[in-house]
Amino acid sequence: MAWIKTIPFADASGKLKKLYDRVTGPNGNVDNIMMVHSLRPHSMEGHMAIYKNVLHHSGNTIPKWFLETLGVWVSRLNDCDYCVEHHFAGLKRLLRDDARADALRAAIEVRSPAAAPLEPGQKLAMDYARQLTRDPGGVTQDMVTALRAHGYSDGEILEINQVTAYFNYANRTVLGLGCSTKGDVLGLSPNNSENPEDWGHS
Repeated sequence: MAWIKTIPFADASGKLKKLYDRVTGPNGNVDNIMMVHSLRPHSMEGHMAIYKNVLHHSGNTIPKWFLETLGVWVSRLNDCDYCVEHHFAGLKRLLRDDARADALRAAIEVRSPAAAPLEPGQKLAMDYARQLTRDPGGVTQDMVTALRAHGYSDGEILEINQVTAYFNYANRTVLGLGCSTKGDVLGLSPNNSENPEDWGHS
């Protein structure tokens, strides 16, 4: 499951047990990306707070399926199969259009957002996410201006930035510690966007 020791759900106690109880999915399942924090519960708490508020908050105005698309895109750019598989499953469930989801996945796999069934502004957001992932020092104000010109508010540009930044963090957590999907239930997420404190996965 990972290259470092992790504490199973059944063996957890204290703060770790309380956090596990908050992030569980069906049948007490805890995603391995969360379990990999088990030796330092405070870092799991920080990870979940960022994840929930960046991707699963009612204050966002960009559709969640597209935020998930950005996550799959960034994860593929980083060759993080764990996050690609988890978040593509979530994207597919949210989009409710398997053919379109599969077309998005195909474009992402060949690293060609231009071929994806997306609007021009969404493709531009994908280009921004690629730049921020591959060469963050090369991001320019003109890129942000272009997003604004395609109809994104500054708050939505912040959403795109934060989802991209979060997935780069998550990918490096997974890849740096050898986290696998073994035992995970793919595609679950903290879907109660109205309550930032509800971390339960469904």
